[in-house]
Amino acid sequence: MSEPAGDVRTHCPYCALQCGMALRPDQGGAAPLAVVGWPEFPVSQGALCGKGQNAIDLLGPVARLGTPLVRDGRGAALRPATWDEALQRVVSGIRSAQTAYGRDAVGVFGGGGLTNEKAYLLGKFARVALRTSAIDYNGRFCMSSAAAAVNRAFGLDRGLPFPLADVAGTDCVLLVGSNPADTMPPALRYLTRLADRGGRLIVVDPRRTRTAARADLHVRPVPGTDLALALGMLHIALAEGHVDEDFVAARTTGFEAVRATAMEYWPARVEGLTGVPAHQIREAVRMFAQAPTGMVLTARGSEQHSKGTDTVHGWINLCLALGKAGRPYSGYGCLTGQGNGQGGREHGQKADQLPGYRSLTDPAAREHIARLWGVTPGELPGPGTSAYEMLDTAGTPDGVRAMLVLGSNPVVSAPHADHVERRLRALDLLVVVDVVRSETAELADVVLPSAQWAEETGTLTNLEGRVILRRKAVEPPAQVRTDLEILSALAARLGRTEGFPADPRLVFDELRAASAGGRADYAGISYERISEENGVFWPCPADGHPGTPRLFLESFATPDGRARMVPVHHRPAAETTDERYPLYLVTGRVLAQYQSGAQTRRVAASRAAAPEPYVEIHPSTAGRLGVVDGEPVTVTSRRGTAVAPARLSTDIRPDVVFMPFHWFGPGRANTVTNPALDPVSRMPEFKVCAVRVAPVAALRSRPPGRPCAATAVQAL
Repeated sequence: MSEPAGDVRTHCPYCALQCGMALRPDQGGAAPLAVVGWPEFPVSQGALCGKGQNAIDLLGPVARLGTPLVRDGRGAALRPATWDEALQRVVSGIRSAQTAYGRDAVGVFGGGGLTNEKAYLLGKFARVALRTSAIDYNGRFCMSSAAAAVNRAFGLDRGLPFPLADVAGTDCVLLVGSNPADTMPPALRYLTRLADRGGRLIVVDPRRTRTAARADLHVRPVPGTDLALALGMLHIALAEGHVDEDFVAARTTGFEAVRATAMEYWPARVEGLTGVPAHQIREAVRMFAQAPTGMVLTARGSEQHSKGTDTVHGWINLCLALGKAGRPYSGYGCLTGQGNGQGGREHGQKADQLPGYRSLTDPAAREHIARLWGVTPGELPGPGTSAYEMLDTAGTPDGVRAMLVLGSNPVVSAPHADHVERRLRALDLLVVVDVVRSETAELADVVLPSAQWAEETGTLTNLEGRVILRRKAVEPPAQVRTDLEILSALAARLGRTEGFPADPRLVFDELRAASAGGRADYAGISYERISEENGVFWPCPADGHPGTPRLFLESFATPDGRARMVPVHHRPAAETTDERYPLYLVTGRVLAQYQSGAQTRRVAASRAAAPEPYVEIHPSTAGRLGVVDGEPVTVTSRRGTAVAPARLSTDIRPDVVFMPFHWFGPGRANTVTNPALDPVSRMPEFKVCAVRVAPVAALRSRPPGRPCAATAVQAL
């Protein structure tokens, strides 16, 4: 079906599925636009979850920022300001910090939801206008462990090396640490089609999520033991003769070292480490190994660990040993979370990267980008510190003294969030550019209101590596500017009047040239091609190139064309349980909310569906602790305490509790999470920490009668 004239075909502002939607002028309605389906977009085929269907609520004046805000000194309230005053405050603060402490005293913190054009120009702004090495982004909290492992194993990092539709065509999917039923519901159609064809689904998750309920086999390991499980599965595959020796010999290196390591993880040992019965591990191996084709798909549950990179290597090694990679309907893939989690790390807002997924330490890459940007290679700063490390030292003698935050809300989304909040308060200057007045914006000295998804045009790269185009449908409010306009204005005031266009098409054309010859090559992708083809897969190195929907079918992107098998060993989580902290906390998302909740908590339908945080706990554990369903409990780690109502469920292991991470205030899950970092990816260990749980009433004196959960939370 074709959309009527006047509809603007675009994409949802939320997750990396980037579902297609059409925005229609809403004649006589309360909102300027109505959301209708776009069946021709191949990924979602007209489907949208509730978040996408209600995304236009964000365009209303109640939900969003409408004017710049500034603060007149410590303790003063934010007040409206003109753009001229606000921008001058920013530039004066930047100059003051760099004059006193050096160029690296100014940090830039980006977001995985920024368009490719914004991510590109933000990286250029940091390195050319600010001349600082201090730039990273919240995607460090998302896909960095998978990216590190995939780059090392395959030579090229793209979340999925095949179109999402291929999932329906494989014979077995091993889904590790992912719950797409809540995080990207339209993707479930592919698992349904898989089942209709007779394909099998194995889910690895300590909770029985809505996705796990669909599985042919649900494996429930102790949090933080996914790597031991992967090693144990490879051990059984070796012992039972499932290894594809011909594939291993022809298309991989490093197998003997990996074989030797896996032999140390016999079934009884792995059962002791993971809590998964040995017979169930064998069943998972046989189901996956005996399928003619198969895929391992991981997500944050398996990756957000201090050994996340090694864990991903464990799953990649399993795929390679069984010959389930580099072939049709087989392979390892990572399910990206944020809307532009893929493109956001390809074009320069990551601490160690230049556009085109080039390394900042590669002399040839520096020469290529410097020439395009009109500077010398020596003028480009070197790599900076990772996202959490920048936040951890902010406002200290060893850290940045001023920070520009674009499209991120680290006060809610960063681990050890109380500490991060204190560090941001200690800055000499905090500037937040956002569409809403987020919790991080509440701490800022200057808040700049930016246009959002339906008010500007730009490209994103979805979880498949498909570059798509979000199109402008309405004008932003009069006192709101696009991020590109803001960066252009700041660069001009800092003396860079050239090279920072506000037109997204001009920025994208420069991005194409910058990426040419790089690993993420967009040179042959144009706005016109994206429109005509419903997206173009990178790498696409020339105008006549068809794009690359499927990677690695002939060779891997390593110098010799072979995949690298990397020996890895299980090690415990950075923080294990003990008598004082006897339970594991895992965190995650719920269907109605998204990321830090800064946007979805302002949407009435999302608030109604998921109004508050909660603590999911097994009834047997609750009974032992005196916890009552619906009543407030404290969840305490070595870093702090969160408070939220208990939700009793047999869907969780008795030694585990779960909290969604979308809320601020007493129920902020990231108050208690552990910032221990993966040594390779610098990913924090969000997904497991040791906690104790207690009823609120047990921790304080109170009159007879139990207060309601909301009252108790407010009282704390």
